[in-house]
Amino acid sequence: MSEIDDWRTALKRSGELRPDIVSAILAIHGDRGSRAIDAVSEQRVKRYRDFTVVVGHDEEYLVEDGSCTCKDSQYNLDPTDPDQRCWHALAVDIADRIGAVDHHDMWYSDVREFL
Repeated sequence: MSEIDDWRTALKRSGELRPDIVSAILAIHGDRGSRAIDAVSEQRVKRYRDFTVVVGHDEEYLVEDGSCTCKDSQYNLDPTDPDQRCWHALAVDIADRIGAVDHHDMWYSDVREFL
C-alpha cells in the first residue's frame, strides 16, 4: 500500500482529520493538500444529484471519479499517474471520508442556470 493509500485508509477509519493524517496529506501533496483541507473545513465540497462540485475562489470545479475540470488537472498533472490529484479532487477524497460533503437534493445543471 502506498503512502497515499495510507492517509486515505487512516482517514476513513478515524472519520476525522487528526494531526498525523493532516501531516501525511501535507507531506505528500504539499500546497494542494493544504488547499484541499481548507476547502473541506470551509464546507466548499458540494454534492448534487449529478455532480460533486468544489467551490474555488473564482470558479466551481466538477469532480467525478477523481477527475476534475480545473486547469491544474488538465495541464500540470500526469494523467498516467492516478496518485496525482488536484486540490479539488483531494478535497472530495477528504470530505467523503469524514462525512463533510454538503449534500443538495437537486441537479447541479439546474443550479448553474441561476449563476
